[in-house]
Amino acid sequence: MQTVHQLLLFASILLVTIFLQSCQPAPQSQTTTSLHSPSKDLHLQCFLTAEGTPAYTLSFKDKTVIDTSTLGFDFKDAPSLGKGMKVLNSESSTVFESWEMPWGEQRMVENHFNELTVHLQETAAPNRLVNLHFKVYNDGLGFRYEFPEQNNWAEMVVMDEHTQFNLTGDHTCWWIPGDWDIYEHLYNTTKFSAIDALSKRDHPNLAQTTIPENAVNTPVTMKTADGLHLSFHEANLTNYAGMTLKIDKDKLMMVSELVGSKRLGHKAKVNLPFNTPWRTVQITETAAELIDSKLIVNLNEPNKLGDVSWFKPMKYVGIWWEMHLGKSTWQLEGGKHGATTANAKRFIDFAANNNIGGVLVEGWNTGWEHWIGFEDREGVFDFVTPYADYDLKEVVRYGKEKGVEIIMHHETSAAPRTYEQQLDTAYALMQSLDIHAVKTGYVGKIIPKDEYHHGQWMVNHYRKVLETGAKYQVAINAHEPIKDTGIRRTMPNAISREGLRGQEFNAWASDGGNPPEHLTIVPFTRMLSGPIDFTPGAFNIKLDPYKAENQVNTTLAQQLALYVVLYSPVQMACDLPEHYQNGKHPAFQFIRDVAVDWETSKTLNGEVGEYVTIVRQERGSDNWFLGSVTDENTRDLDVALDFLEEGKKYTATMYLDGDKAHWDDNPTDYKIEKQTVDSKTVLKLHLAAGGGAAVSLIME
Repeated sequence: MQTVHQLLLFASILLVTIFLQSCQPAPQSQTTTSLHSPSKDLHLQCFLTAEGTPAYTLSFKDKTVIDTSTLGFDFKDAPSLGKGMKVLNSESSTVFESWEMPWGEQRMVENHFNELTVHLQETAAPNRLVNLHFKVYNDGLGFRYEFPEQNNWAEMVVMDEHTQFNLTGDHTCWWIPGDWDIYEHLYNTTKFSAIDALSKRDHPNLAQTTIPENAVNTPVTMKTADGLHLSFHEANLTNYAGMTLKIDKDKLMMVSELVGSKRLGHKAKVNLPFNTPWRTVQITETAAELIDSKLIVNLNEPNKLGDVSWFKPMKYVGIWWEMHLGKSTWQLEGGKHGATTANAKRFIDFAANNNIGGVLVEGWNTGWEHWIGFEDREGVFDFVTPYADYDLKEVVRYGKEKGVEIIMHHETSAAPRTYEQQLDTAYALMQSLDIHAVKTGYVGKIIPKDEYHHGQWMVNHYRKVLETGAKYQVAINAHEPIKDTGIRRTMPNAISREGLRGQEFNAWASDGGNPPEHLTIVPFTRMLSGPIDFTPGAFNIKLDPYKAENQVNTTLAQQLALYVVLYSPVQMACDLPEHYQNGKHPAFQFIRDVAVDWETSKTLNGEVGEYVTIVRQERGSDNWFLGSVTDENTRDLDVALDFLEEGKKYTATMYLDGDKAHWDDNPTDYKIEKQTVDSKTVLKLHLAAGGGAAVSLIME
């Protein structure tokens, strides 16, 4: 059997050979260039319009998916770039390689695409140069603008980017508004022509939201009348503003709308040479295939950190959910402080007894009395000084004694300059204590005023945090983040992030929390961008006795299924130890057993907003885990286990909705069944309303 290294060497030789054979300049007169996917199903055409504007079309199996869509830019103190271009030359090549994830949904990732670079120049002064770089995969397209080094143009100040996506129908869409500050919105299901992001302006979340126009955030997912599934996003967002997509209902078109900076008066400012992020269109015949696509991570640069074995994927518990329930507080004042030495040790003991690798402690450091609702938050938090009732070094020592890692917490209160001033000191402290993971937070309006979470200034801040973390062997789990665009391939210390309406909304949102359909939309939208720190595992579904007016709108079985359905290399068991009966609850065994790092993953079935079933094989073992969730409708699914190794027997332990289970009426009704299965077995799963199924498949 060939080793992975032999296969990679062969792939590299093949890549170089194909590149040398195919990199021939196109004729000077060529103005239309075509490119197919390796499967020949996707077909890209790049050309110039009659006005000399670069444009493209994209078809799938001879049906147009993206009709003529033009490309261009507006700059500050410089002419717009778009019309009056000519093609200098072009070159194409094929890449067929594979690479290994240090952690992830699967160990090996295939990266197979055909690529085309078209070199353009203005026909009139100042005769600027720009390249269009396209990569066509079997499951979609990525393209970007490349501005080479050139005379008389060293810096560009972008006022607008005009990248069009001209749709061919009024598709069904799953979308959240193009908010410049948060992604924490419920998904809307409408026709494209009914998208109305401006109706979402008055978002209740922490008074930080900014929705300036009718645009959507990405990933935005669509289904055509023919059943084709599309998702629009971006990859490798580096030193640039995040992209929203402005909606033109009449033309059935989306146009890139970058997040701006009112403080600086532009969208992005960069030095040449410069490459924009990749603009991406994922295209699959089924919804399930969208989840299995690796287009976004493939469009990022290879791992530049090298060995990151100092980070270990893990399950974790912690001092967090109790604050959302009101049992304790982040701040010391008031007598209900949660982050005490004694409480941290209680969670460490629980983790050590239940195969859980980490404990998160929020509210450990000084500053929480003055962090939210205040305009002046600069200098509020100290990221090295604990409260008097929390002995950081003793907690870390006790954790090591028990084999449990401490996960640090840094809430910046959206004052990134204060955080940057302390980054080296704070991360050096973590390194000295052998702490390798931190959860960061950016709640509130960004300081300085008129900057936004998703603008270039903050994109660069988030990257600086990653780079500083790498220097001190610290992995980052970012909350209130910039969107994931696959940077985890290049910077694998970017382990997870929030970037969606998470579990905490069930504890305190005034709108009833996340409805049952929420977690049947997220895998086909937000999860396409990367790992999610959703914090599943609520067993006290009705939140008694803390929050009589709130609840978690799923069954208990669905909470278990989420450990497989929602991918993250760090997965929290969010509830209080007492609600797990201190680990003695029979259903808690699934949380003990389930893996967080995977050899391979497969989406077996699903429809956006209805249901999904995913299986994953534990890395380094023969064990598989299955998760299936449904919306507010009951559902019966036949699930073939043909992914199991042929000829082997497995013990299937199934955590199922009980006969009377219902997300609202009877959410904690569940049952556990066992049977011996093999690759020929078909499981018949009954999912209750708002329910799910979690199955461990252990080789006998």
